[in-house]
Amino acid sequence: MASKNKSGLQPQPLVNERPLDRAERLANLLASIVETSDDVIISKNLDGIITSWNKAAERIFGYAATEAIGQPITLVIPEDRLSEELEILTRIRRGERIDHFETVRRRRDGSSIVVSLTVSPVKDAHGNIVGASKIARDITQQKRNQEHISILAREAEHRSKNILSNVQAIINLSQSDTVEGLKEVISGRIQAMANVHSLFVETRWIGAEVSAIAKQEFAPYLEEGGEKRIVMDGLQTMLEPAAAQAIAVVLHELATNATKYGALSIASGRIELAWSQTEDRRLTLRWTELGGPGITAPRRKGFGSRLIEGTISPLGGKVLFEWRAEGLVCEIVLPT
Repeated sequence: MASKNKSGLQPQPLVNERPLDRAERLANLLASIVETSDDVIISKNLDGIITSWNKAAERIFGYAATEAIGQPITLVIPEDRLSEELEILTRIRRGERIDHFETVRRRRDGSSIVVSLTVSPVKDAHGNIVGASKIARDITQQKRNQEHISILAREAEHRSKNILSNVQAIINLSQSDTVEGLKEVISGRIQAMANVHSLFVETRWIGAEVSAIAKQEFAPYLEEGGEKRIVMDGLQTMLEPAAAQAIAVVLHELATNATKYGALSIASGRIELAWSQTEDRRLTLRWTELGGPGITAPRRKGFGSRLIEGTISPLGGKVLFEWRAEGLVCEIVLPT
């Protein structure tokens, strides 16, 4: 007994279908597949004249079938790609098939798209090659995505090398009398870099703003109600990542030194941090300690001073230390 389909009706047997009806049915089915395809499916004769043009071709290239059929296929080929069509027709005449050929084609509005072409010979009833069928898939967005991934990979490599280079510099410039002290010093300096990197994420790696960097480094003192102990003055200034990293490390070093020996080591001490940017995009940042314990200029540069100079100098910046009786003044000029 013949089985029934889901609708409960018995399908018409195709065994008894007349050859002419069958041919017509298959032709209609093929035409429907071509017309509803998301890919461009077109055909041309051996002179390169378009003989068929599906709906996807209308949508992607912008020409209606009535406008395209009868026109040369060069209608959608940029002038600098015309030699490709000559090569394609030559290979088609030899009976060759061209698979997944990536190239550029032109829309009606003049814009370009990247396509993957598959071209096959079309034969008549006697086996003679009379033309070619083309399937073109728009891969413009796919190529853009690949390029974007490639850019991100190169950027990630650059940033990773930059981070490792800075960490190496920090380690080389860090010293302490004890192993534990050295660990603490290195850890604090690397943490300062990590903090500023969190700001980069927020701006999608455009950079970080000076006041945001400073607030991160001063967070422990601000949490203790130290707003009056730390005064910041400057317009909003965005720094690109290399400069932002340098300022973060410098502020960490100055704050650490002030906590141990300077203005932040006693309750009456305070810090003034001011910055400005010139028209030629040079940042001037001035750190001033006031009301701290009396200090004298060191006879030789300490590890912190060398670290600050070693961080700023490679970026073309300058550092000036002034050891006043009331506290340290550090001025940094840095190209941004």
